[in-house]
Amino acid sequence: MPRRAARLIGVSLLGLSGILVVLAAAGLGFRAYRQHLAAQTLAIRSPAGVQEGEFIEIGGIKQWIQIRGEDRDNPVLLFVHGGPGGSTLPISSGWRPWEEHFTVVQWDQRGTGRTFGAAGDALAPTMTLERMTQDGIELAEYLRAHLHKDKIVLVGHSWGSFLGIRMAKQRPDLFSAYVGTGQVVGRATFEKAFELTIARLQRLAAAATNKEALAELAPIASQPVLTPENRLIADKWSNVLGLPLADDFQLAGPIPPLFMPDVSLLDLYNWRKGAAFSAKYLTGRNGPMFQSDTASLGFEFSIPMFFIEGDADAVTPGGPAEQFFNLITAPHKEFVWVRGGDHFIPFDRPDQFLAELVARIRPFASH
Repeated sequence: MPRRAARLIGVSLLGLSGILVVLAAAGLGFRAYRQHLAAQTLAIRSPAGVQEGEFIEIGGIKQWIQIRGEDRDNPVLLFVHGGPGGSTLPISSGWRPWEEHFTVVQWDQRGTGRTFGAAGDALAPTMTLERMTQDGIELAEYLRAHLHKDKIVLVGHSWGSFLGIRMAKQRPDLFSAYVGTGQVVGRATFEKAFELTIARLQRLAAAATNKEALAELAPIASQPVLTPENRLIADKWSNVLGLPLADDFQLAGPIPPLFMPDVSLLDLYNWRKGAAFSAKYLTGRNGPMFQSDTASLGFEFSIPMFFIEGDADAVTPGGPAEQFFNLITAPHKEFVWVRGGDHFIPFDRPDQFLAELVARIRPFASH
């Protein structure tokens, strides 16, 4: 009897394994089919267009870039992603219309996506604001030569704005304009975000008639300083009260990350792992975004400066960015509020963001 039971169990497990193999194969086949359709949707078919993806040598390591556009004569736009470690390659299908007006360059920064996958944890000693700023400058120099442009448009989002504004300050000769969105100016950005978080938690606690939460949050609300102790209390009540995640946003692009062409499952793994790796060295109370201040760069810029900010951004609230912007001098500058816009307006409002780029920045862009 035990032998017969063992045989039955063995047959059952073998059958289950077979079913799982068939399901996995079907899933992978469906994904490959969807990626094929996505590739057709996103293909650049113009004879004057460009569609490239490759590793290039930057800062002593191989870093991945993607270049796409309908017309090589268009201005080049370098998008410096946020996170840090937040590669935009899997989530950029909504930018297809951008490529009619710009040659769009995306870059997996040091510690990000494919660049992280190629080098791994060995990058740890080099994960500094200074080294990554120099990486961005070297990339801009490469793009000028490779795409035969005098200058390029520089767009920085979130962490990328903290990095990008330093690139613009150090080498203005490379750029025709700087665009910051979700602009980080340092500690003041995150102090303001924490203040807004506490206010949102108080509203949730009041709606739930949670007296314990209101009692613990009240002294912080009176002086919303971002200390480790205050952060722990905020995290506690965020979980209890169900505060929506700040990064819970809806992409406007037609293609989900899982089905983006030329993005493998390994790429998606490195995307997630690289984001955690980069955060370890670049964020938190000891990271450069908290410890460094954009004001230390000075307020004089020699290229046109644009900030495009969502007035509902709870991650990097626009108030500190506007205060900084009001102090700077530049040949031309414009601050644009996007009403109802959150932290991710290039992704969840790509058409509106493009309209601002075309109307305000493209006239200054080098062709």
